Amino acid sequence: MKICPRCNSQVDDAAPNCWNCGLDLSAAPQPGQQAPVFTAADPYDHTASFDPRDVSDNKVIAMLVYLIPVFGILIAIIGSKESPYVGFHVRQALKITVCEILNVILCVTILWCIAFPIVYLILEIVKIICFFSICSGKAKEAPIVKNLGFLK
Repeated sequence: MKICPRCNSQVDDAAPNCWNCGLDLSAAPQPGQQAPVFTAADPYDHTASFDPRDVSDNKVIAMLVYLIPVFGILIAIIGSKESPYVGFHVRQALKITVCEILNVILCVTILWCIAFPIVYLILEIVKIICFFSICSGKAKEAPIVKNLGFLK
């Protein structure tokens, strides 16, 4: 009997696939080899779709969109309009900026003034997360606002 490297089920030696998880055992590692690591891909991480040179060349400009919201977006659009990496972060920053503007507009109502500082703090934390994502050279969609349908 063999042991499936994915689910640790006992499988007959002649079986081509694991009966439990369906892993192709012909491609499974032999004794002494390391088993493959199965990880789930993050659907909101778009880092692999950008050229690493583009990421390293335009990292500082991409940081501006989160440090200086409105002017940083304008500087990024003017300064690196050919960079898909900067364009991605401009779209993410625009989503956050639209949410901030809506937060200010909704502050007119009495009840929303209570929630205004909480929403503002959450959006600032989202910007910090996005900034550190750029520092590590990643292109992840901004948390919380990533499900907004505009600016794909």
